[in-house]
Amino acid sequence: MGGLSLNGVPLASLVLAALYLLLMGLKAAGALRILGQRPPRPQAPARYDGSGAAILQPILGGDPLLAQVLQHNLRALPGAHFHWLLDDADSIGLATAAALCAAHPGHHITCLRCPAAPEGTNPKTFKLDAVLPQVREPVLLVLDDDARLSAAALAQLVDELDAADADLVTALPCYRDDGAAGARLMAQFVNNNAVLTYLGLLPWLAPLSINGMCYALRSERLRALGGFTPLLRMLADDLALARALRRQGARLFQSTAPVEVQTHVPTLQRYRQQMHRWMLFAVLLLRDESPRLRLLIGVLHGLPPLLLWALLVLAMVPPIGLPALVAALVVLLRTCLLLQLQRRAGGCARHRPLASLLAELLQPLHLLHAACVRRIRWRTRLYQVRANDDFQGG
Repeated sequence: MGGLSLNGVPLASLVLAALYLLLMGLKAAGALRILGQRPPRPQAPARYDGSGAAILQPILGGDPLLAQVLQHNLRALPGAHFHWLLDDADSIGLATAAALCAAHPGHHITCLRCPAAPEGTNPKTFKLDAVLPQVREPVLLVLDDDARLSAAALAQLVDELDAADADLVTALPCYRDDGAAGARLMAQFVNNNAVLTYLGLLPWLAPLSINGMCYALRSERLRALGGFTPLLRMLADDLALARALRRQGARLFQSTAPVEVQTHVPTLQRYRQQMHRWMLFAVLLLRDESPRLRLLIGVLHGLPPLLLWALLVLAMVPPIGLPALVAALVVLLRTCLLLQLQRRAGGCARHRPLASLLAELLQPLHLLHAACVRRIRWRTRLYQVRANDDFQGG
């Protein structure tokens, strides 16, 4: 029977495949359950233009897509009040904002220039805290400068603040790439994991954190909860906000409203830097959770890439037979599952099979890097991170 005998390597391949598919299936079932329970994504009202919403965007120049992304949001939401939060020393960001303001005189845009954040202060939260007293609109939306939001998505987020009786509603990210190797891998990491992580952790668990790229709150409710001031010393601002709200009994709600993110990642080095930061933030999240929850998250999200590595390694051990067939079948089923989830959640699939597979296999290496190296690059800044509230620029 050779490679087809059910002992040794072939049997190990079957066990690994069964375990991998079981874990993927559990997460997918949780996500599909949530997607099935919620009504189809509503369309924006015919005349909805974002009126009544203040969109807060901390901006940093340097990404060649910045003007394109900002302009997309202006056109999609012409009635919203955009607060562009700029750095005094960021000549590119200031010039981009000035050009867009001149090109869109009919839009309500407020540009707030901020000095450099003090040492030990999160520069994004520093700017959000500075602008909050100026917000007069009833709904406040924090949107990253590399994120595109449609009128339909904003309408859904605002509706869900009431329908879900939520204090904060966060959007579901999807990533578009421009074909560069770094952007392609980053896009596949986000698109592989967004639905499975934000919707598929466990249906009965409240969100542990939020998608800091895009979230909405009632302005007065945020002020009543303390605003952004208590978060100034926290590096992972989305994690800090989620925990602060949870401590006060606030309700967080994960929406299916999509926010499309696109950042120019021209090199694999830039991709590695971004993944290092994200993985370090994941380490900070896990460190403060209970041992039981850490184990659960480790099994559901940390174990599958290791199982996939083991499957592929066994598939290359001669004699090549059943293990290779098993690995091929697992990869095919994985592809079909991710395609189905992406179509159900976002209406379209952005799946690139080889890049998607590579992005999953690289996850354990990124996590190991984050666990061992606490010095991260966040755009133009370097930080030595000891804890979420203990970091130093340098």
